[in-house]
Amino acid sequence: MAWRSSGLTNAELVANLARNGVYNSERVKAAMLKVDRANYVRNREDAYDDCPQLIGHGQTISAPHMHAHAAQHLLTYLQPGCKVLDVGSGSGYLASVFHHLVSDEEGGLRGKVVGIEHIPQLVQWSRDNVRRDGLGKALDNGEIELIEGDGRLGYPEGGPYDAIHVGAAAPKLPKALVDQLASPGRMFIPIGKYSQVVTLVDKDVEGRVTVEDLFGVMYVPLTDRPTGHGK
Repeated sequence: MAWRSSGLTNAELVANLARNGVYNSERVKAAMLKVDRANYVRNREDAYDDCPQLIGHGQTISAPHMHAHAAQHLLTYLQPGCKVLDVGSGSGYLASVFHHLVSDEEGGLRGKVVGIEHIPQLVQWSRDNVRRDGLGKALDNGEIELIEGDGRLGYPEGGPYDAIHVGAAAPKLPKALVDQLASPGRMFIPIGKYSQVVTLVDKDVEGRVTVEDLFGVMYVPLTDRPTGHGK
């Protein structure tokens, strides 16, 4: 049913995702309503289709239902004031959604979202997208940081992270990313070379790591340009 969630507007898309059971949190709904997907795609006419779309340089923005799944499964660790790493940040869309979940303007709690992407042209485009979507202030004050780099290595300078999202399939669980998880913390990552499974990686307060497989997916591999996958 997730793939049938397309809408004619951002609000209709978000409503259909909830109707089809992709997420059940009002916080996820509010965050996704604040981020207009039309600002993060190349073809605005198809912005609200529930499918991946090419964004150039061999990369895509993932289907909206995958973004909603990620936000829902990481939600416990996306509280105001939390710190998030988005690996393969691509268009900047999910970094913007995460920002609205970890920053509370009224309460004064400001989280941090770091998006890392290895295609320099996409890094600049994503910054432009975030500004177009009304989040220029968050970029300027460092609440959202979009950087160029090898996501497989993470970004230890900004860690540890309460939540890590990975938008491409790793052949095995990357130790560098596990090391950068806070205690407690959670990672959402597709793992596998041919048969891929979205996996939740939890680290408890004592640093013990547990892994839970969620559902099968088809992602391109977490790798160097030009065959990476962005959001």
